[in-house]
Amino acid sequence: MSRFIHQLSDWPNFTWQEDTLHPLLVKLRMQQGRLLGKMEALGFDLKIEANLETITQDVIKSSEIEGEILDFHEVRSSVARKLGLEISGLVPSDRHVDGVVEMMIDATQNHASALTKERLYGWHAALFPTGYSGMSKIEVAQWRTNNEDDPMQVVSGAMGKEKVHFEAPSSMRIEKEMDIFIDWFNAKELDALMKAAIAHLWFVTIHPFEDGNGRMARAITDMQLARADETSYRFYSMSAQIRKERNDYYFILEQTQRGSTDITIWIQWYFGCLERTYASTEASLSKILQKAEFWKTNVAVHLNNRQHAIVNKLLDGFEGKLTTTKYAKITKCSRDTALRDVTDLMEKGVLTKEEGLGKNTSYVLVLSLL
Repeated sequence: MSRFIHQLSDWPNFTWQEDTLHPLLVKLRMQQGRLLGKMEALGFDLKIEANLETITQDVIKSSEIEGEILDFHEVRSSVARKLGLEISGLVPSDRHVDGVVEMMIDATQNHASALTKERLYGWHAALFPTGYSGMSKIEVAQWRTNNEDDPMQVVSGAMGKEKVHFEAPSSMRIEKEMDIFIDWFNAKELDALMKAAIAHLWFVTIHPFEDGNGRMARAITDMQLARADETSYRFYSMSAQIRKERNDYYFILEQTQRGSTDITIWIQWYFGCLERTYASTEASLSKILQKAEFWKTNVAVHLNNRQHAIVNKLLDGFEGKLTTTKYAKITKCSRDTALRDVTDLMEKGVLTKEEGLGKNTSYVLVLSLL
C-alpha cells in the first residue's frame, strides 16, 4: 500500500473539487483587486519603501519557518543594496544573508523569466555559499543523490522511537520529476493563484535538494504570486503569514502528502492563508496611506526632528500612552524639553490631551487630521 502521495500510480496528476474551491478563488481575486488598487494609490516613494519592507519580511520570515533567525538590519541593508536603493543606516551583511536575499530578489523582480534547472541551481548555491548547512557539508547546486536504500526522510522523536513525517522520492527520480514540474510551471494553462498553491506543494514534495527545499518552495510561490499580480513590487508577505500559522502549515503538508492526488484540502488551506495575508496587508496599506495623507495635510506645519519622530511613531501605531516621560526617553531629551515640544504640538493642533492629571497626562494625535 502506498504511504506517500508521490508513490501513487496517478502522481502527479493532481485533482481538486472545483465546486468547493471556485467560491474561494473568486473571493481571493476580489481581495487581490482591492489590494492592487491600494498599491496603485501609493506614490512612487511609498511603493519603493513598501517593496523594501515586504521583501525584507519575506526573507526573514521564510527563514524563521525553518528555525533560522536572520538579523533584520542585515537583511534590510542587503535588500536595499540589491534593489539599488540609496537609504541611510545601511550595515554590512553576511554573505549567507546576501544569498537568501539574492534568491528572493531574483524570484520576485524577475518573475516573468522562465524557471529553469540552472536558475534553481543558482538559488541553491546562493542559499549555501560555503557548501555547508550549519556544520554539515551538503551537495550544493545539484539535485540530491541519496540512493534507494537511504531515502531522504523528515523525522522527529528520540532514537528508536522515530516518527517519519515524510519520505521524499528516490534521488533516481529527481531529474525526471523536476523536468515535469518545470515544464508545468512555465506553462500558462491554469489560474495563477491556483498554480501558486499547487507549485508550493509539488516542489516541497519532490524535495529535490539536500537542504533548503522549504525556502525555495516559498520563493517559487512568491515568484508565481508576482506573476499573478503582474508586478514586481511586493506589498504582502505570505511567508510572514505562514510563520504565524507554522504548526498548521506543517500539519496540512503532512496530511496532504499522505493522502490522495485530490489536493483540495491543501488548496483550501493555502487559499485561506493567502486571504489572511491579503487582509493583514490591506490594514497595513491603509496605515501607510493614512500616514501619507497626514503629512500631505500638514506639510506647512514646522516640526523639529524630535517632534517629527514622535508623530511618526504615533502614526505607525504607538503602544500604550504617550506621556512627557516617554517622549523624553524616546527622543533622549530632558523632561522640560519634552514638555515644551508637546505643548508646541498641541498649539499647532497636532496633539490633544487625554484625560488625566499630572504625571498621568497622556497625549494623542488629533483624529480630525487623520
